Amino acid sequence: MFNQVTMVGRFTKDPELLYTKEGVAVCRFTLAVQRHFKNQQGEYGADFVPVTVWRKQAENTASYCHKGATVGVTGRIHTRSYDNKDQQRVHVVEVNAEQVRFLKLQPQKETSVLHNFAADEDESMEDPVFS
Repeated sequence: MFNQVTMVGRFTKDPELLYTKEGVAVCRFTLAVQRHFKNQQGEYGADFVPVTVWRKQAENTASYCHKGATVGVTGRIHTRSYDNKDQQRVHVVEVNAEQVRFLKLQPQKETSVLHNFAADEDESMEDPVFS
């Protein structure tokens, strides 16, 4: 079986950087990915995909990316569920990024280098528990 996702899109807002109890960095953001077909009004729609990235890549993503930045993400689909404050079961489908490529940053971040912060091969991609 194979679980691999590759997409290119834009940040819908600035990324959120958090740390687990163990001090592991985790960055969350939503990526707007344009559909390749037009709707009945002749406009392109978009899918809004939640993405989570871990460790050093999380810190780099939070430092260099912001609303409107274009990135390429390679990762895997991850599903999880939890009970919210009203004791209702919530199911979440997101992408756990293994690689984030910074393709086009906004001028305010002034950089001309294509950044590629891939996860180290010897680091485990298991998800630590949030605090």
